[in-house]
Amino acid sequence: MAGFRRASAILPAALACAAVVSGQLIDRTGEPGRFELPDSGLTLEKRADIYMARKMYREAQEIYGQALEKEPGSARIHNKLGISCHQQTNFGCARRHYERASKLDKKYSQAVNNLGTVYHAEGRHKKAAQTYRRALKITPYSASIHSNLGTSLFARGKFKDASKAYLTALQLDPLVFEHRGSNGTLLQERSVGDRGKYYFFMAKAHAQVELYDKALLYIRKALEEGYVRRGKIAAEKAFEPMIEMPAFQRVVFPQVAAAGGPPDP
Repeated sequence: MAGFRRASAILPAALACAAVVSGQLIDRTGEPGRFELPDSGLTLEKRADIYMARKMYREAQEIYGQALEKEPGSARIHNKLGISCHQQTNFGCARRHYERASKLDKKYSQAVNNLGTVYHAEGRHKKAAQTYRRALKITPYSASIHSNLGTSLFARGKFKDASKAYLTALQLDPLVFEHRGSNGTLLQERSVGDRGKYYFFMAKAHAQVELYDKALLYIRKALEEGYVRRGKIAAEKAFEPMIEMPAFQRVVFPQVAAAGGPPDP
């Protein structure tokens, strides 16, 4: 009987460990008592912002909805509510609020951009590109929107135009592809099909603005993702300044570099 009690006590912990090891994602955002935001004089919008920062998107959606009841004409809250829906892959909800936000404020490029990310997620890449271009008419110097445009063009197989968009994004902000935040008011799209080719074009864009360390990083990623055209990498004009770099040679010409000889011309 004592052994049974010990086993009963150990079993929950073992199951918890198994859940962690398996990598299973468990949604506990709705569990009572997990996180309760104290009422410390924060506005509804600020309360929802905190839930968003904690990735508690359902709670954020609910609170943004309450805030919207008090400010139905707020483009900003419509946009944030759209993002909370978007993060739950409720694209219909997200689209409605982005569209409403952009109608309430004709200059609200973030909402137009975010609408483009919905079209991209739905596979409507032509519509996404058109929407990003509409956002760029409002905010022509947004690196994030240029990068989104590049991603939608890449998805359509328009690699030359995609490269130009990525290059413009990098010229505006050399760290544009390093940003990781998703809780602001503007979303940045990174999902593509052929990741090997995508990383090749990313490497090319970084090389064109002389960010050679980043270019080399993306070349490595391209090869890791199955991009096997090492000859095309070696012949790419954007990589010419990197040819003599030992690190470049080790990645692109591993056998030659291991033998201690120069790469083939």
